[in-house]
Amino acid sequence: MSIPSPLRNAAFELARPDLSVLIPFYKESPLGLLKALATRDPHAIEIILLDDGSARPDITAEVTAFIEASPLACELITLPHNEGRSRGRNRLTAAARGESFLFLDSDMLPDDGGFLDRWLAMAREKHAVVFGGFSLLQAPRDAKFAVHRQMAGHGDCLPAEERLKQPEKYVFTSNLLVRRDVFDFEGFDPNFTGWGWEDVEWAMRVASRYGVGHIDNTATHMGLDTADTLARKYEQSAANFARVIAKHPDVVSQYPSYKVAKLLKKLPLRGLLRGLTRLLAMMPLPTAMRARLLRLYRAALYAEVV
Repeated sequence: MSIPSPLRNAAFELARPDLSVLIPFYKESPLGLLKALATRDPHAIEIILLDDGSARPDITAEVTAFIEASPLACELITLPHNEGRSRGRNRLTAAARGESFLFLDSDMLPDDGGFLDRWLAMAREKHAVVFGGFSLLQAPRDAKFAVHRQMAGHGDCLPAEERLKQPEKYVFTSNLLVRRDVFDFEGFDPNFTGWGWEDVEWAMRVASRYGVGHIDNTATHMGLDTADTLARKYEQSAANFARVIAKHPDVVSQYPSYKVAKLLKKLPLRGLLRGLTRLLAMMPLPTAMRARLLRLYRAALYAEVV
């Protein structure tokens, strides 16, 4: 099936972008993020969107309306079927015209009005790879998301000085600046499928050659998941974790998740443990306990591939 021609607005032809903001989405509208992206220098930035096979006319209509009215250069690429996280992002870079790329997940929301201008300054300074971090400042506080909030707050939403201690580990395409020549040298591995690890594995490849920087230019991860959705994502990620181990055994062997998985692999009844931890993590126990159980469930899944 052929891919329709991209939709572009009037500002697209006038822009000479230094920075290309790359936003893939799938069945969830990026409109909240698009409305929050503001800059003092609109001609220096373009926004490239990729609808990765959503087949949602309502989302297409609202994104189209935004593009047509936006003073920023915008392009929408619509795929007839889902290609996945790695292939989709590789496709976005092929369409980009800027000398630096800013990867943003569609469920992110900048934490202040200077967000995009700070990234533009970093792009003009020719930084190779920089992760801006993410927060939960604006994230929903519904009880059903409490476990994810607990886990993200303690394990992912870290200040730059903490992330710099293991710079390649804390790299996510949720808020990531990459210089064009770096990505030309190392793109995302298209053999990663489903959810998880493709961005961390990419960072492992580029870290030794270009280094990985970290700053505090955060955006909120608005798309918190229920405990059940997180568990299903972890189930998807086991094969990707195995691929990272095969490619970078020395690096991954230092990760706590790997070490716990190796210990669990020695247990004769680890299948029973796996089922029990998942069951308990879904029960109305204290949030911190459910978060620990869900981490243990993830390690039990990974025990099958270490």
